[in-house]
Amino acid sequence: MTTFREIPFGRPWITDADRQAVMEVLQGHILTHGPQCKAFESEFAAFMGAGAHCVSVSSCMAALHLSYLHFGLGPGDEVLVPAQTHTATVHAVEWVGARPVFVDCDPATGNLTPEGIAAAVTPRTKAIGLVHFLGIPCDMAGIREVADRHGLKVIEDCALALGARCQGTHVGLFGDTGCFSFYPVKHITTGEGGMFVTRHPEVAAAVAKLRAFGVDRTHGERAVPGSYDVPTLGLNYRMSEMQAALGRSQLARFSENLEIRRQNFAALKQGLSQAPNMHVLDAGGPDFQSSHYCLTVVLEGDLKARRNDLVGRLNRAGVGTSIYYPQPVPRMTYYRNKYGYQAAAYPQAEAISDHSIALPVGPHLKAGDLDYLLQTFKAAVKETES
Repeated sequence: MTTFREIPFGRPWITDADRQAVMEVLQGHILTHGPQCKAFESEFAAFMGAGAHCVSVSSCMAALHLSYLHFGLGPGDEVLVPAQTHTATVHAVEWVGARPVFVDCDPATGNLTPEGIAAAVTPRTKAIGLVHFLGIPCDMAGIREVADRHGLKVIEDCALALGARCQGTHVGLFGDTGCFSFYPVKHITTGEGGMFVTRHPEVAAAVAKLRAFGVDRTHGERAVPGSYDVPTLGLNYRMSEMQAALGRSQLARFSENLEIRRQNFAALKQGLSQAPNMHVLDAGGPDFQSSHYCLTVVLEGDLKARRNDLVGRLNRAGVGTSIYYPQPVPRMTYYRNKYGYQAAAYPQAEAISDHSIALPVGPHLKAGDLDYLLQTFKAAVKETES
């Protein structure tokens, strides 16, 4: 009998070097407005590649909100968003007063498609708020073509997509902005935090002020300490020095993190390749490099109705799971009450939300964990079918 194992779905990978980086900040006297955030922004830009300009922020949703604020979207404007995503993607649109227009996804990747986007464009459409679902890159060449044809802004939600690339270019550099998350179970963490990325230096400069009260001069730019002006409204969406120090330390070993995830994903996908009544969401070809945030199995046939039973069996056996995401956003109470819900409009989003299970592939997995996970998953499927 296989020995019981406890395998969490996700866990932050914190090393002694990470702890030391944070302690060095705490041993000093600058906890915000300091050099760590500047260095993190520079190092993240170098990681992203040529043309990237970065602004550290308090969360990925802050970066999304700042994107729509900067481009002036508001009442009367429409933004195309995935029906299948985290609510933050859509909340950012709501908070500027624009209307989210939900679009169904590709069943193989969970992503928006150029065809689906093109069919949803109206004269009021001003932007596309796309998501690289689970770190699987969207077809950015096709989506850019649609956006350029209609004069639309493109806001990339890259919350799960650090390390994902299309034709060698990192996601977040195709649109007008890219928004990244450093939540604890993401590829790198700052506890809470995010990064706003853009190819346009003037956009980065404006957003850097917008995320810091709209103040016109940083501490280093003030000839007289404490002297500044506020020419525009702003918010407090800043990242602290401790968070930035942790992010820098984590980014330094990101390639190792990504390679572990790639290997774990490939082994798990191979182990499930002959399993009936399910398919794995994955990138659509060699031009698309996933970040391998997790491995999501979409159940089919008779297994569809047994998803929650299967999850319960896995959890009792020590295998952590999650669901991405628990409901299509337009079916959630706030959006359903405000805009109504037509199930027939989002069959693929419903299939993924209602019939999928996300399995872990992160660097917290230990030797033997993948074998145990596969054995447990297959046994649980047999038990639910009996």
